[in-house]
Amino acid sequence: MAMKAPRGTVDILPEETAKWQYVEKQIKEICDAYYYHEIRTPIFEHTEVFQRGVGDSTDIVQKEMYTFEDRGGRSITLRPEGTAAVARAFVENKLFGSPDLPEKLYYFGSMFRYERPQKGRMRQLNQFGVEAMGSEDPAVDAEVIDLAMQIYQRLGLKSLKLVINSLGDKESRQAHRDALVAHFDPYREELCADCQARLDNNPLRVLDCKKDRDHPAMQTAPSILNYLNEQSQTYFEQVKAYLDAMGIPYVVDPNLVRGLDYYNHTAFEIMSEADGFGAITTLAGGGRYDGLINEFGGPNTPGIGFGMGLERLLMALQVEGVDIPVDTGLDCYVAGFGSEKVRLETVKLVHQLRSAGVQVDTDYQYRKMKGQLKAADRLGAKFVFFLGDDEIEKQIITVKNMETGDQKEISMDNVINEFKALLEEI
Repeated sequence: MAMKAPRGTVDILPEETAKWQYVEKQIKEICDAYYYHEIRTPIFEHTEVFQRGVGDSTDIVQKEMYTFEDRGGRSITLRPEGTAAVARAFVENKLFGSPDLPEKLYYFGSMFRYERPQKGRMRQLNQFGVEAMGSEDPAVDAEVIDLAMQIYQRLGLKSLKLVINSLGDKESRQAHRDALVAHFDPYREELCADCQARLDNNPLRVLDCKKDRDHPAMQTAPSILNYLNEQSQTYFEQVKAYLDAMGIPYVVDPNLVRGLDYYNHTAFEIMSEADGFGAITTLAGGGRYDGLINEFGGPNTPGIGFGMGLERLLMALQVEGVDIPVDTGLDCYVAGFGSEKVRLETVKLVHQLRSAGVQVDTDYQYRKMKGQLKAADRLGAKFVFFLGDDEIEKQIITVKNMETGDQKEISMDNVINEFKALLEEI
């Protein structure tokens, strides 16, 4: 039987990982500018973390989690999303006690969801996320949205659409919930089985249903914006004012929801409008979750965050024709030929260069000189060092510039300084 990667997973090979590393480097630089700090949580958690942190009524918990019982009889789940894990860590490590709240965190990590694999959506996906915990200032909402937009814009995406909505506070949500139940109940039997259950457990998520999106009742469903109390309306207006001040365009969509009970106020998604991106246009989504920390036994602590799929980000860059500037070439390739003494000096030289921070490789296939030069060319080496018995006797190295063909000799005693000077010249 041929061994293959499990369905819904993919090997990211070296020519692709260079692109991933570039993208991740740009994201980290932006997070540093915004003074967000990296957090790393376990790849699996006790199942209750996601039951509480994501919600029992969600498709993630009901249908998509990879859950198993470990040898100690504990229910364990592979991480399906990042916010719940960060919230658990925030409470367990008492980060709420910091004098410098909000705690601004970001993470990279693999997430696992059992769903039908499709373009840009895998069973093992890679996600970047941001969480800002400890402030109820609407300016933080705008900051988090700004950070997400900065990432896409810095990487070169142009066909972007920011959609925002307000879910209101608890009072506003309850009023809207009652209105939704009253509106959809006469059509209950016409809705899918999932929406019939949602109507009892979490009616807000009916608005997010993919199966019933074309049902006439969806078009006339009551808008949350008509049920915002004065405090919620003021909060939403402040968020919009901050976005306006930063020159960030947005569209208000009253049907944009986050279906968990402790989500409140701001919800947002960033979408790609590029031709050829596909039916699923969402690149990132987030919202405010002021009740989440309390769910994990912590004090009432406001928070807001978002998750961004890295596969979808790279797909959007490809669709928009954005070239990722990846330099995969070597600084130099050491081609040794001759006696065993040459081989010993080659290994020594490669070690010295690497210790000095020079990117270098050499032959480990016992190729002849012609084969080594072909290998250096395939690897994109900027320079080739020729090392033979004559060079060792004279204590010099012959260096060839692979672009120009020029050759010169440099001293073995000063090889690091002389070669770094050559690198600076190009």
